[in-house]
Amino acid sequence: MRGGEAVPQLGFGVFQIPPEVTEEAVILALEAGYRHLDTAAAYRNEAAVGQAVRASGLDRGEVFITTKCWNDDHGREEARRAFDRSLERLELDYLDLYLIHWPVPARERYVDTWRTFIELRDEGRVRSIGVSNFQASHLRRLIEETGEAPAINQVELHPHLQQVGLRREHGELGILTEAWSPLAQGQVLDEPAIVEIGERHARTPAQVVIRWHLQLANVVIPKSVTPERIRQNLDVFDFELSDAEMAAVNGLDQGRRIGPDPETFIRP
Repeated sequence: MRGGEAVPQLGFGVFQIPPEVTEEAVILALEAGYRHLDTAAAYRNEAAVGQAVRASGLDRGEVFITTKCWNDDHGREEARRAFDRSLERLELDYLDLYLIHWPVPARERYVDTWRTFIELRDEGRVRSIGVSNFQASHLRRLIEETGEAPAINQVELHPHLQQVGLRREHGELGILTEAWSPLAQGQVLDEPAIVEIGERHARTPAQVVIRWHLQLANVVIPKSVTPERIRQNLDVFDFELSDAEMAAVNGLDQGRRIGPDPETFIRP
């Protein structure tokens, strides 16, 4: 990743996991072997993530922790206060990765927010900085106005929405691609091509899709609260999809979002 920091390619996401369930789910994930946790201020479970890390007994340096700045906190001072609040809830001294959650282009403040992110990184309070849900035009504007490209862009990405053009742009700009909703909230798991590949490898459809992401070089953050699925989603490093199997999954692209449009989204 830009700046020399390493990010575990397969992580554990906690989007839509209620705070009262998050600590247990994260502890299970860490016990299973995950070392990358992805939360956000908007998820309202940062405190539980921090509690789980401390309860795990792992050294802080063993766990890569990401959180995100919410849409209402864009701006130079607002973003700094939001960062402080997240760090306080997580009870951490530093973050591994901090992301602008959405560009909110209608408010015209994401460049100012990015300038604060650069300052926070230069102060040593966060090791890497990036964005989430940014389109190519938003990325180019950040670079043109600040001279700094994000280390990573976390976007909705799954077999039904493969973001081929955006991923190509990422490659040209030296930005890592990270996939949220990598299983399309389960909507891709009954695709015949994916089911057939899973049967061929004696793997679940979810494992096939996660493997597809890894072979595309995506950072991927599946989430589950089911112990068996938490373990299964990590058990994807001892098999490989063939070129033909990769092509079969690539052929499922519909350009269809299940989440909001980044050009217009402000808040739920």
